[in-house]
Amino acid sequence: MAEPQLGPKGLTRGPGGPHGARITMEKPQNGMQTLKKLLTYIGKSKYLFFSLLGVMLIITVLGLAAPMIQQVAIDCITVTDGHLTVDMQGLFSNLIILAVVYALSSVFTYLQGIFSARLSQFTVKTMRHDLFENLVRLPIKYFDTHKHGDLMSRMTNDVENISNTVSQSIGSLISGVLTVIGSFVIMLTYSPLLTLISLVTIVLTIVVSSIMTKFMRKYFLRQQILLGKINGHVEEMVTGYRTVVSYSKEKDAVKEFGELSDKLRKCGIKAQICGGMMGPLMNCISNFSFVLIAAFGGWFSIQGLITVGTIQAFILYSKQFSRPINEIANQYANIQTAIAGAERIFEVMEAEKEPDFGTADFSPEKVKGALCFKDVKFGYVEGEPVLKDFDLKVEPGQKIAIVGATGSGKTTVVNLLTRFYEIDGGSITVDGYDLYDIPKDALRRSIAIVLQDTVLFSGTIEDNIRYGRENAALDEIKAAAAHANADEFIERLPDGYQTKLSEGGSNLSQGQRQLLTIARAVLADPKILILDEATSSVDTRTEMNIQSAMVALMKNRTSLIIAHRLSTIQDADMIVVIDAGVVAESGNHEELIAKRGKYYQLYQTQFAGNET
Repeated sequence: MAEPQLGPKGLTRGPGGPHGARITMEKPQNGMQTLKKLLTYIGKSKYLFFSLLGVMLIITVLGLAAPMIQQVAIDCITVTDGHLTVDMQGLFSNLIILAVVYALSSVFTYLQGIFSARLSQFTVKTMRHDLFENLVRLPIKYFDTHKHGDLMSRMTNDVENISNTVSQSIGSLISGVLTVIGSFVIMLTYSPLLTLISLVTIVLTIVVSSIMTKFMRKYFLRQQILLGKINGHVEEMVTGYRTVVSYSKEKDAVKEFGELSDKLRKCGIKAQICGGMMGPLMNCISNFSFVLIAAFGGWFSIQGLITVGTIQAFILYSKQFSRPINEIANQYANIQTAIAGAERIFEVMEAEKEPDFGTADFSPEKVKGALCFKDVKFGYVEGEPVLKDFDLKVEPGQKIAIVGATGSGKTTVVNLLTRFYEIDGGSITVDGYDLYDIPKDALRRSIAIVLQDTVLFSGTIEDNIRYGRENAALDEIKAAAAHANADEFIERLPDGYQTKLSEGGSNLSQGQRQLLTIARAVLADPKILILDEATSSVDTRTEMNIQSAMVALMKNRTSLIIAHRLSTIQDADMIVVIDAGVVAESGNHEELIAKRGKYYQLYQTQFAGNET
């Protein structure tokens, strides 16, 4: 069994178990830094980005031209000495031009939607690819200390939030910047004094936005974390449903889900209230700006400083000047959600990767299988060693059984040999090569592992066996299945090797699933074989089939067998008994029984009454 260990937050974990850790709310990263990283991903599609920029520039120019054309059209209607004068030709010409401007604006707005959608999908595709690529390069320790459902939430919910925000907001942001600049320049040309008056409300907008941001940011980040927790809880309940039902814990599961859901509801309400307040506040400030401009503009018109058409155009430009700010305020909730999600995504991307500095010329095909553990020290938590000055020497082709009480350090030996974890002291060598000089890929291709918990993937039986060696032919796959005594039950299935497996292979029995994983190991043709409680979950008859398959598989291979059933390892070349992180005793079955030490005590515990 796996030894208990502690994650970096002091949370008890089993090194191989997927569901024991609890996520904790980390201090959020700097929002501006996260935004810069997000913009870097958006900028990776230069063609789409500059196409969108060009379209938005045209839309902005058309939008800025419309009020100017309207002003000219209105000024075609004049009142002189109480007489109404209308320049019909000028009015008609300007109305035609205005219609063309609005038509073109509609066409380019449609193109904006297309470019925005493509840009957002390309961005999230790249981000999702990088996230997954980083995810598979993380050390086993990371997955042992992070809830799987939360990691899945980052891959799905958080990325999707970014996609929606980029699609909906990127065009508005680009257009907003261009519109603000263009409107400001035109407003200055019309009336610097009215422009100064309209800027008063901008200061008010910045102050209100700053205050609201402080309240909103924490709620939106908390909302994403709670969503990850809910996904983690659901994932645990689905994968462990049989256990939940067998212990009649349905009500407890529903209660815990309800508590998490209630927290998410409360946090979501607060986040949405804060986000929803931004729009009305910004609209109120915008309307106040309209009142100021209308009042002062009317007074300037009476003084003969500007025309009525100019007032109308200035009001439109002032609205265009403030509109981008209002739009950003209205979309602020989505933007905050996206930034909070991006923080969580970049947190995974920037997590410390599995180190690999091996440069030795190490060929898996030439491995003999000589192993040496010398003075190895290791602990999952600093100051709490699991292995203490552990020594073990294995000759090529030897069949070594490792036994001991739960928590003694058996599985840890395997974790260190495969470099799932890094040793704290001492050395481990394979054929004389220091483990840390061997490239990890070469090391792990030299080793095949069969675990107690079978792992099968969606696809056919053939695909799952071929996982051991991707270029294997069907005949080789069938031969591997025959060696593992799996061919008999496979041939009885309606579709044979093309039988589709349901999730986790649940349409097969536990014993059948285990035989497939052994067939996969046979196909991999490893020089070093590790069996970690490989037969503990099967019935006696299936165990006999597996044992007979293992005899052939282990021939001329170095084999490490971790087992609780001592009956399965009595023919081992050497049995190593681990106690409290050190080798308590070693020898073959008869020698250890004669010593009447730790092994003898374990043996008596299992076979009391059968043998003395």
